[in-house]
Amino acid sequence: MTKALYAGSFDPVTNGHADIAIRASKIFDEVAIGVYATPSKNLMFNTEERVDLFKKTVAHIPNIEVITYTGLTVSFAQEIGAKALIRGLRASPDFQAEFELALMNRVLTTDIDTVCMMTDRAFQFVSSSLLKEAARLGGDVAQLVPDHVWEALTVKLAIAT
Repeated sequence: MTKALYAGSFDPVTNGHADIAIRASKIFDEVAIGVYATPSKNLMFNTEERVDLFKKTVAHIPNIEVITYTGLTVSFAQEIGAKALIRGLRASPDFQAEFELALMNRVLTTDIDTVCMMTDRAFQFVSSSLLKEAARLGGDVAQLVPDHVWEALTVKLAIAT
């Protein structure tokens, strides 16, 4: 059984994230979605909320589990027995950053490989940061996230105003 880890902050999970997770679940026997608990970002959703949103997104896929972690991603991958790190690529700037990250991870451990998956072209421009900014300014970004994420996002924005 080959297990892969798809890690990120997922604040919030987008349709692009879901696309990568679903496609990875068709390639690997098991996929762990690792929601990073302590990113150095200004988060809209706390860790529990981000885990819950992603769990609802992939609830219909039996070989995906959503879990939280802290520390080095590659160390967490080893801890859970993952043999691959899944990374989504949107455009060339993503490639450069992911290339450097993959090389660093190979220095840290040689028994885990990075597998990059190209994001569906419908989501090439979508990032959680851009999505949140557009939503804060009144933009309708409902088509870029699962319905339950849009509902949670609108609640968060209503509370903030």
